Amino acid sequence: MGSVSLVVGPSLGSLRPRRPYHRPRRRSLLSLPRCSYSHADASSHSIGKLEDLTSQVQKSSNDVPAEDQFESEVWMTGGAYDFRGATTSLTNELLSSSKKVTLVRHGLSSWNEESRVQGSSNLSILTDTGARQAEKCRNALVDISFDICFSSPISRAKSTAEIIWNGREQPLVFLDSLKEAHLFFLEGMTNADAKRKYPKLYTTWREDPANFHVDGVYPIRRLWVTARQAWKEILSTPGESFLVVTHKSILRALICTALGLGPERFRAIDVNNGGISTFSFNRRGEPMLECLNMTAHLYSNHIYQY
Repeated sequence: MGSVSLVVGPSLGSLRPRRPYHRPRRRSLLSLPRCSYSHADASSHSIGKLEDLTSQVQKSSNDVPAEDQFESEVWMTGGAYDFRGATTSLTNELLSSSKKVTLVRHGLSSWNEESRVQGSSNLSILTDTGARQAEKCRNALVDISFDICFSSPISRAKSTAEIIWNGREQPLVFLDSLKEAHLFFLEGMTNADAKRKYPKLYTTWREDPANFHVDGVYPIRRLWVTARQAWKEILSTPGESFLVVTHKSILRALICTALGLGPERFRAIDVNNGGISTFSFNRRGEPMLECLNMTAHLYSNHIYQY
């Protein structure tokens, strides 16, 4: 006959009843005086106080200039009340209107394909794959109305912009402030050759780009200055919706400066060939990142709506 094992728990006497759980009551951000309704006079008195408070709030609201009331409504975005104090102006002056800026990295280039250091060189050109990526960007943005397109004048970005902008009547403007960082004698070298020939310099470029320098010139730190200049040029232009086509490093600088990040965060953000990012700006020139490096359109027929 088989044996049976019993697991014996604590005696009933040693078990104490658990205290009932009471969910902590949430406190309102705006606490109004609690009203007592124990009798008619108290009820009338409390309601009168509440009406007085409501009247004061309405009066103070009416004292606010109409323009400020309007801007307060514009600031409200979902759960966030406004941008005030939460971000930094890129213009330090009031804009003519709020703006939406769409950033696009150029399509695959010949030096991307060959894993070469590109920098500001104009010798790297858009490949057939890069041209198809540009066409996909054009198709994905077909329903978006843009007032103007800004582009780097360097070949691979210029060609991408011309493909995306094909068929639109609005102007295509080339800005020198959207050029890629100048990387001196590393430009044109394969990454493998640069690492072998200039190991210390190349390692600094890859692992500590903010401190990468040649003869005392710091390309990434300079890029932050250039990015701020580009933002001011773009945002001071009349219009409400802009397209910007440029390069990976300057895109990183544009995104980081808008987010208040320094050059040491250069490699904290990546952007694919043909990747699309969007910012919205209020009238104070304060940015909010809405989308970063969208690439769905590169693998499907996705059309963006915003």
